[in-house]
Amino acid sequence: MALDRRRFLGIAAGAAALATDGQMARADTYPSRPLRFVVGFPAGNASDVLARLTGQWLSDRLAQKLVVENRPGAGGNIGTEVVVRAPPDGYTLLLILTSNAMNTTLYEKLNFDFIRDIAPVASICRNPYVMTVTPSLPAKTVPEFIAYAKSNPGKINMASAGIGGPTHVFGEMFKAIAGVDLVHVPYRASFVPDLLGGQVQVVFAPITHLIAYIRSGKLRALAVTTATRSEALSEVPTVAEFVPGYDAIGWYGIGAPKGTPAEVIDKLNKEAGATLADPKFRARLADLGAAPMPMTPAEFEKFIGDETEKWAKVIRTAGIRVE
Repeated sequence: MALDRRRFLGIAAGAAALATDGQMARADTYPSRPLRFVVGFPAGNASDVLARLTGQWLSDRLAQKLVVENRPGAGGNIGTEVVVRAPPDGYTLLLILTSNAMNTTLYEKLNFDFIRDIAPVASICRNPYVMTVTPSLPAKTVPEFIAYAKSNPGKINMASAGIGGPTHVFGEMFKAIAGVDLVHVPYRASFVPDLLGGQVQVVFAPITHLIAYIRSGKLRALAVTTATRSEALSEVPTVAEFVPGYDAIGWYGIGAPKGTPAEVIDKLNKEAGATLADPKFRARLADLGAAPMPMTPAEFEKFIGDETEKWAKVIRTAGIRVE
């Protein structure tokens, strides 16, 4: 029997109300089970350390465990694709970082579009990098380094953690702006032993990696890569003080599959913001040489877009290719 119009509209309105109530109930009870926190790099990596620290604090605030899952490979792309393919329900999150912005240009045949397929949830922190040299190098300042490099073109080896990563791209930007010829030497394993031994002479690496060697005098910090000085190495100048226009930061944040409900993203952003405001968490970040960088999801989205565009120019100018 055909339904009359009034009865049909009543049933439709009731169904809509039930759907809305269901969505509100899900938002009110989220999260109701443990969350996956995917890291696209190996255990023990700086990214992994930061993810576990953040996950621990967010677990307490959400009253659900964030289980860190390492899915390394392809510069973080394997882990990113895991999250892109996951249900957009807020239970699978991704540690996103500078590499994701760079990979958009470095890799031509990805199975996803990072900007389109990952929703920015919350920014965590900025991680300054430091231009560091082996003590056997005669240069003790950035101007002295530039002068030495120009008088010895192609004789200074610049280490990196791999082709196309921040340690490489940050160095390429320095080469371009300072007008020096450095030989890039990418490493699959740690470059630190060779830097200590003098086989490579300079690196642009996270303060987190090198601060212990710098403080002990085993390595020499010439400058930090950020526009302002780092509290972790307050006596060390910035590269920009000698090379105008140079500004490079490492950064970390949280992403989710595109389509994750706005109310879930807002809840996660709120709890991440509360975590970043906690003096004890800020102190832990400071121990790692990092500084909190809270943003709304919209602000974080714009930041990622700006970073992607910035590094695309550097990568194309330097002709960096990932084989």
